[in-house]
Amino acid sequence: MKTMTHPIRTVAVLGGGITGVTTAYALALRGLDVTVYERNRYAAMETSFANGGQLSASNAEVWTHPSTILKGIMWMFRKDAPLLLNLKPSWHKYSWIAEFLASIPQYEANTVETTRMAIAARAHLFRWAQDEGIDFDIENRGILHVYRQQKNFEHARRVNALLAQGGLHRDELSPNDIKQIEPTLEGDWHGGFMTPSDASGDIHKYTVGLAKAAARRGVKFLYGTDIISLKTKRKGNGVKVRSLVDSQTYDSIVVCSGVSSREFARQLGDRINVYPVKGYSITVNLDDAESRAGAPRVSLLDDETKLVSSRLGEDRFRIAGTAEFSGFNRDIRAGRTAPLVKWVETHFPNVSTERCVPWAGLRPMMPNMMPKVGPGKAPGVFYNTGHGHLGWTLAAGTAESIATIMAGEEPSHRAAA
Repeated sequence: MKTMTHPIRTVAVLGGGITGVTTAYALALRGLDVTVYERNRYAAMETSFANGGQLSASNAEVWTHPSTILKGIMWMFRKDAPLLLNLKPSWHKYSWIAEFLASIPQYEANTVETTRMAIAARAHLFRWAQDEGIDFDIENRGILHVYRQQKNFEHARRVNALLAQGGLHRDELSPNDIKQIEPTLEGDWHGGFMTPSDASGDIHKYTVGLAKAAARRGVKFLYGTDIISLKTKRKGNGVKVRSLVDSQTYDSIVVCSGVSSREFARQLGDRINVYPVKGYSITVNLDDAESRAGAPRVSLLDDETKLVSSRLGEDRFRIAGTAEFSGFNRDIRAGRTAPLVKWVETHFPNVSTERCVPWAGLRPMMPNMMPKVGPGKAPGVFYNTGHGHLGWTLAAGTAESIATIMAGEEPSHRAAA
């Protein structure tokens, strides 16, 4: 760990999504003077706006497995494939893929570590929500993974051993067990796994609620503020942040900027190879009694389609998934959201899909699937970014980790490098 030459008092946090807000809150709990820079008018308006809702230690398996490559090749020319790779040449994309392939030998170790991080994270997230009275449509009913094919089910059994090493318990289920746990779910299932300790909730409501709590604790939020440049001081600690609003120097900076983190890191003298992996969601409005009764309460993950679903309160049903490698394109494509609607109509026939709200967001993904949590090369520079598809699950834990590092405390859990 890098030793600071003087205590940190003032901190700039770049990003007002789930990672930036949890980081600001964790720092505020330690009495630091924190300012959050967010380019949108409100908190949680990009990747933290409408994800799948799962707080899922059970989804901690990293993607750096040979089967991911095989599936990607098989799906390459399917427009509705769960994973879609745009073949347009890009140094950023191909360098990321090369590093992804190089990380395959760390698949098991990184899966175990991610599981540990996820379990530690949810304790902080739940406690902060309770302390601050945040309503975020939490459902403490576990997460149900379902499988159509035996080979995928057998792979999940092997993953179970890694999750167990990380401290997570999952129950193996028969098709009858699946029906008992979630009676509304239709389909021909080979089997499943249930993780009772997992949960689901609305990431946007949580982030907005925690931002308000952080503001009550003295955190300053500069919304609608684009960062023009970042510059480290040549002598001693400190980082100069130049924005459209003003120019300020802070003892320290934490980059929590999602897919913008790579560019900010470059300005600060670091290489953080975050790539934007686009995901889609639809929010089904449960406007009638039949739809509300026909939508599931248990959060689900369908292994074959790689879709997840969560019930958000009485009148919303969220379905999310897909991974699209197409750069910084944020367009919502009807061809990519149509499979999500079809999935609802197939597996929950009593749910009306007349009113579905589509959304797309860019996951900030590191090649080894592990978040970057720790100091940069220059004094006063820190990172908490690159959480990929598990930002909602891991954010409170990595925020606590980076805050303990910056405050000079003994970390309770090892953060990813």
